[in-house]
Amino acid sequence: MAFHPNLDPEIRAALELTPPPTFDMATLTAEALPGHRAQMRAFLTVAPPPDTDVVIEDRHVPGPDGAPDVRVRVYRPAGDGEGRPGLYWIHGGGMILGAPEMDDAMLISYVEQLGLVAVAVDYRLAPEHPHPAPVEDCYAGLVWTAKSAGELGIDPSRLAVGGASAGGGLAAATVLLARDRGGPEVAFQLLLCPMLDDRNITPSSHQFAEAVVWDRTANIFGWTALLGDRIGADDVSPYAAPARATDLAGLPPAFVDVGELEVFRDEDVDYALRLSQAGVSTELHLYPGGFHGFDMMVPDAALSKRARAARLAALKRAYRL
Repeated sequence: MAFHPNLDPEIRAALELTPPPTFDMATLTAEALPGHRAQMRAFLTVAPPPDTDVVIEDRHVPGPDGAPDVRVRVYRPAGDGEGRPGLYWIHGGGMILGAPEMDDAMLISYVEQLGLVAVAVDYRLAPEHPHPAPVEDCYAGLVWTAKSAGELGIDPSRLAVGGASAGGGLAAATVLLARDRGGPEVAFQLLLCPMLDDRNITPSSHQFAEAVVWDRTANIFGWTALLGDRIGADDVSPYAAPARATDLAGLPPAFVDVGELEVFRDEDVDYALRLSQAGVSTELHLYPGGFHGFDMMVPDAALSKRARAARLAALKRAYRL
């Protein structure tokens, strides 16, 4: 594929040397999803977590009323400890793919660098489980994490919610639910290139009909999987698409980042500005020359290192470290 002229030069050079894997959007169908998921599970099986002293444990915790239990993956520093910061994490995957294990390396790094306890939720995926199943699973996992803070060694006053891509959108929605349902208390929200708006009407949503990762076609497919024929309708819930929320007051401080060259650019910048206008302390990073997931695909690029450093610094400030 031809790269965008604004692509970061260092990232461009890396992609030209090692072209990114191609993903035929024509294969992105409900019928093909089981195969794509199986490939991802196989990859995660042969790519175990990095060698670390971090203790990793899978648990099954109560799900939403009338729904199955939810698996959560807990990451803790070795040894006893209490009063640690907590990060409740939601993985990406366009609402249709993914598992907590895909973020093992990142969460292990946060545990090692910040001494926090991370809890990653394995929510049900669309289209088999459309809205509200994914966000309700995420909320149920957050409720369990807050209730179990003492057992997990988490300081409940320093519990953040974060996620990337679809997980960033679900994180924003989970935080909205926590506000509107009277808890749990969330100290901070870390929204990395979040998937927020089902309407696909922003300039960037049209601009990137072709993209290195996650183009307009893929985005419409993901939202359709979640919402069915209600995609773009006037009555879509903000707990499905947080960009629909009209009242953002009373939410916890936020960090939002996004690449210049991605579908989510405009909806993310708009959400960050509206958070700030609603009185929510918000940090926004728009990375020039970055595409969706650039920091994972080209991790050694200077732009990728800047992005990771900014997220780490934001967590340190939120946790008062």
